[in-house]
Order: sequence, then structure tokens, then C-alpha cells
Amino acid sequence: MSRLRRIAAPLVLAAGGSLFAVAPAAEAAPAACDTTSTPYTYVVTYQPGTRASAVDKELAAKCGTKVAYYPEIAVAIASSRNADFQQKIGVYRAYSGEKDVASAASARSLRAVRTLEDTQSVAAAGDLSAQQWDMKAIHAPEANKIYQGSRAVTVGVLDSGIEATHPALRSAVDARSSAGCVTGAPDLSPASWAPTTSDHGTHVAGTIAGKDPAAGFTGIAPGVRLASVKVVNDAGYIFPESAVCGFVWAARHGFAVTNNSYYIDPGMFYCPKQPGDAAAFEAVRRAVELSTRRGVLNVAAAGNSGFDTTAQTTDPNRPHPVDSTCGILPKAIDGVVKVSAVGYAGTKSSFSNYGKIDVTAPGGDFVQTPPPGAGPSCPLSATVFGGQYGSKCGTSMASPHAAGVAALIASRFQGIPPQLLAHLLEGEADVVKCAATETECTGPSKNNSYYGHGLVNALDAVR
Repeated sequence: MSRLRRIAAPLVLAAGGSLFAVAPAAEAAPAACDTTSTPYTYVVTYQPGTRASAVDKELAAKCGTKVAYYPEIAVAIASSRNADFQQKIGVYRAYSGEKDVASAASARSLRAVRTLEDTQSVAAAGDLSAQQWDMKAIHAPEANKIYQGSRAVTVGVLDSGIEATHPALRSAVDARSSAGCVTGAPDLSPASWAPTTSDHGTHVAGTIAGKDPAAGFTGIAPGVRLASVKVVNDAGYIFPESAVCGFVWAARHGFAVTNNSYYIDPGMFYCPKQPGDAAAFEAVRRAVELSTRRGVLNVAAAGNSGFDTTAQTTDPNRPHPVDSTCGILPKAIDGVVKVSAVGYAGTKSSFSNYGKIDVTAPGGDFVQTPPPGAGPSCPLSATVFGGQYGSKCGTSMASPHAAGVAALIASRFQGIPPQLLAHLLEGEADVVKCAATETECTGPSKNNSYYGHGLVNALDAVR
């Protein structure tokens, strides 16, 4: 013990001028942890290299319990009943989207902007091939005749789960690579990665790798494997901890591609300089970058708000200022391929976000109506519980078209780095110029704010 510690008692001057030591006041006993309130889940960031034992020690001291710890990125998922847990850890290190949603103030201000993708029609029985205008737009039928992808390539569908018994998907879903990530910790039980309240993930999966000869339905890369990585909870939310778990799972299991047809809740924009947001942004950034370093190309939907994502100053979901440092997660992270949507006519879907776009793909549009017999306005895929087919519109539908084409390229050039894979995906896309009437579309023909480098092309990916 140092000399300073031995004489640490404060010295005060007595009335007569002499000094005497005063015994230090007893420290207040730490308040007992809350054991009765509702527990909420948090992402908590640590310094790189932090050991799990140190994480356990801090969480226990601050009334938290470890749900998972990802040492590769020094991010913990923790649960706490204490209302002040975030303050105990630090408001720039911890965040709970779940708690934000549950709080009365946030519940009044948060708005879900997901109704578009829930709009669907159920296809009648019969040959569906003529109704797959989206596949024809990207030359997938011609590509299928040449190459359908490799079973050595796995595409992770980070979504609401995949119905593995669907006739178009039962030979594609790899149970060994699938996991539930809703809690923030991977769960390998089949029930954890199966869909419950949403068929969104099944629709996405069908576009990427579905195949059902009896129904005349074929996706883009039916030769590849699919992993169901469930990140959407039964209320329809994708919280930061679920996405972190999903990206780390992809990194650990050697996926070539992931599809991310969502934005992370409960806000739309996360700002790295704001309390709470900073922890969520950093945790997701680390997880995405880990997956990229480990060879995964992450593909994401641009969003359905119909605005320029680079020019927003407000968040449509919750009241907080937005500037150029803020972004929609996960698409705001460097290296993630951002996909806008086009309708049947080949022009930007009325709902599609734009701004910083890498490629575009069919996502449908209710105002771009196909001729009779060509299918519904929204892309058709394996969806609707019970092995049926249906259509959905959204950039959520555009993103898996790009992911499917990326899977074909990854199959041809196995082990290709994600940066080169993205470069080939963009380079083989068909240029889509800004039309004279598209006054908000800016940039050169080969890289503009509506269509990025162009419409993905499956045929060019395989030849």
C-alpha cells in the first residue's frame, strides 16, 4: 500500500491551529438491485480485448445479467430490471430498444413504417412461371439454364424465419446453419428460427433460392443453401441485439452472403454522437465489419419511406435530430450493399428510398401495373403459411434479388472477398439512367441516386 493511501484520512485545522485527522464518512451501501420490475435487454459495448470475466463482474456490480458476450467485437447483450441500468453502465455504452418501445413516452412517439411489406395477395394454383415478371427483368430464367449456384455457398436470411417445409424451400434450408437470434444469443433449436407471426422471411428466401417445379416457381439461385437466422420478434421489431447476434453468427459460420430486408428498431436513424444511439450504432458496426472481414457480403434494403436518406434532418419514427453522421442500420455501415426498388416498368418504385444506392432490383410498385397474365404488381414468391405463394411489394423484395445474384457470383468464384463480390455485382448490373422526369435523381448514368450502378443481372453473373 502506498504512503498516500496510509494517510488518506482528511486533515483539518482545529481552532487552536493544530491539525487532526477526521475519520472518513462511511460509504453508502450500494442500493439493492431491482428484482421485481420488467427486465429489458441491452447492447453494451466494451474496449476491444475485454475478457468475459470482466464483463460478468461489471454487469453484476451494476444490476445486469449477461445474455451473451461476443469477444470478437467486445459487445455484450445484457438483461436488467433496473430502470437506471443504462446510466450505471454509461449512456454512450448501453442501449435498449426494447425499453424505448415499452416506455410510455416512446410509445406515443414511435411509428412503425412497415405496413407496405405486409400488403400481399395470394396466388391461385397453377403454373406461376408466367407471373414472375421480376425474374424475367433480371434474366434469372436464362441464368437458371446455365447455372443455379453451388451447395457450398450459404446465404443467410436475417429475417422473420423461413418455413423450411415449404415445397419451394425444403431442399434449400440448412438447419445446421440456422439459428434464432431474437434474444441476442443464438438458439439452435428449430422452433427458434421458424416463422411464427410473419411470412416475410419465407418470401425473401423464395426469391433467393426457391424451387418448386410442380408450381412452376423458381428463384434466382436454387442451387445454394439458405440459413434461417431469425432476428424479427413476434411484435415485428428487429432490435440491435438481434442484428448483432445475426451478423456474428454469419461471420462464425462462413456465409458468403446475407440478406437484410429491414431496418433496426425502434428508431429509423441511429446517430453515433447521441446517448443510447451511440452504443447501438457501434455494436452493429462492429458486428457488420466482423462479418465483412470474415468473408460475408451483406446486402440490405434501402427502405420504403420514399425519401433521400442522405438529406434527412428528422427521424420519422422518434423525435431526435438527424445529421450526416446518422444512418439507417444496417445499411449505413460501410461495405453493406444498398438496394433500391423498381416496379414492372423498370423505374424507381414510388415508395423506394434513394440517395446513396449501390444497385437496384425488382420490388414492385402499385402504380406500375403489369399487363394481364404477367403477374401482380408486387413480386411473387414462396409465402403465406402452409406452402402457398403470394406477392409482396417493398425494397425488402428488391434486396433478395440482389442477394440471389450475388450468390450466383459467389458460387462461380468461391472464396471471393466481399469487396470484389460487390464490385462484380455492381459491374454486371444493367445501367438505368435518370429519366428527364425524375428531377430528384442525380448523378451519372452508371452511378446515380435512384438506381446506383444499375439493375442486377443474373445472366451476366453466370457467364
